[in-house]
Amino acid sequence: MKSSRCDQTEAWSALRGHYEAHGREFDLREAFARDPGRFAALAVEAPSIFADLSKNLVDTATVHFLVDLARECGLEARRDAMLRGDPINHTEGRAVLHTALRAPRGQGPFADEVHGVLDEMLAYVETVRDTRASGIRHVVNIGIGGSDLGPQMVVPALDAFVHPGLHFHFVSNVDGHDIAAVLRHLKPAETLFIVASKTFTTQETMANAHAARDWFTSNGGTDIARHFVATTTNVQAAAAFGITTTFGFWDWVGGRYSLWSAIGLPIALAIGADHFRALLGGAHEMDRHFAEAPLARNLPVLLALIDVWYRNFHGFTSRSVAPYHQGLKRLPAYLQQLEMESNGKRVDLDGDDLPFATSPVVWGEPGTNGQHAYFQMLHQGTDVIPVEFILVKRPTHALSGLHHKLLANGLAQSQALMLGKRTEQALTEKAPTASRQLDAHTVARHRTFPGNRPSTTLMLDQLTPTSLGALIALYEHRVFAAGALWGINSFDQWGVELGKALCNDLLPRLASGDTAGLDASTAGLLARLRA
Repeated sequence: MKSSRCDQTEAWSALRGHYEAHGREFDLREAFARDPGRFAALAVEAPSIFADLSKNLVDTATVHFLVDLARECGLEARRDAMLRGDPINHTEGRAVLHTALRAPRGQGPFADEVHGVLDEMLAYVETVRDTRASGIRHVVNIGIGGSDLGPQMVVPALDAFVHPGLHFHFVSNVDGHDIAAVLRHLKPAETLFIVASKTFTTQETMANAHAARDWFTSNGGTDIARHFVATTTNVQAAAAFGITTTFGFWDWVGGRYSLWSAIGLPIALAIGADHFRALLGGAHEMDRHFAEAPLARNLPVLLALIDVWYRNFHGFTSRSVAPYHQGLKRLPAYLQQLEMESNGKRVDLDGDDLPFATSPVVWGEPGTNGQHAYFQMLHQGTDVIPVEFILVKRPTHALSGLHHKLLANGLAQSQALMLGKRTEQALTEKAPTASRQLDAHTVARHRTFPGNRPSTTLMLDQLTPTSLGALIALYEHRVFAAGALWGINSFDQWGVELGKALCNDLLPRLASGDTAGLDASTAGLLARLRA
């Protein structure tokens, strides 16, 4: 379908004028002083998530201009095309229907096929979770990219809901140190391996799968069909490997959007059928919000619009994600793939070079760990880096004192980024660790914080399957919306392929030593590795 690229709209020109007149020198402290209702005006409620957008470098006028941009770019039409199953991934001729995977029975495209696989998978899950009968104590998921990052993020996030008798391990790196460290502590009779590969040909996954099978048989394992299961569409290849239990999915399920499909098998094994359905249900509620909420109150759309505002007008090159919940420790890594693989593109839908930047670099760590690592740069560095704080109101443990400290830290960091500290204020304070050889003004300059650094706070009541499903879907739709505004295809990933193709050429050369036709650097490095 045809839509307008953001820089080719009248709204883009209007935004440029607004930025020059009001956006470039926007000051959060002045904005709060002028408008006592700012917090309420820039607060958004979405399913399971409350968002405070008031510490961003926007006001209601900015939001108005940004929403005009979304309308002129045809965002709503492109959203609707995705949800009904049009082939919006035009470079691969595919629909993009991860939303169908979490639609209630009978309410989404391919509903019969989706729920047929889901029912079959969840029935299998309950047989394994009966650990007395199955004998399984350890589950090893072997995948890479979307077949690894999603399950590896969700299982620890929902630790409070995980089966107490099952232990989960995730192997993705083709580096043998990854799988060797896992296998060292396992027994074949107690272990279930999941081989997660749509085609059952993924280089890294199959290398690790063969290593796992070799370990299994050499350590007394005798029933591959009972201890190996595959999430794949290539049933024939899985059978040749020795696997008879497979769960499939479809070409309209992209890897980084696949945890809702059979790729979510380790998640379902961890939390059980009912909680897995709740995870899907939370995502579906966010799907409905994205599909139905007006643009000015649509949380995924608003976050995407702010992303465009920061990337293309303010020139901010990265965004830090700081989840103040240890369970979300893998969320930044998951979001790196979701966002940078989706929107790290340099040409538009027509294949024309883009004259503007797209995806920011996404990175982060859980608070409070990040505070003692990189927050120094956020507060006093030369780059302005928007921060996304994720706070969870109620813990799933009984250590309330610790949780209050955690929440106070999260609130304090967003407040400090906004307020900063003036030199005059620093001059009035004592600094016990400061050198006595320096004059007070020099010390105060070192203790000055510019402030006016933007942040978003997302708040969940509790981290549950439902709220986590909503949070992940929120990020998925945000990435799609930003890509639609930029006029790019967020659902292919050709950049992943080039290195793999070159690897296939270099692998036999490491054995033979043949360097013919290689550039001097690669040839020299290959020779040193063989020496």
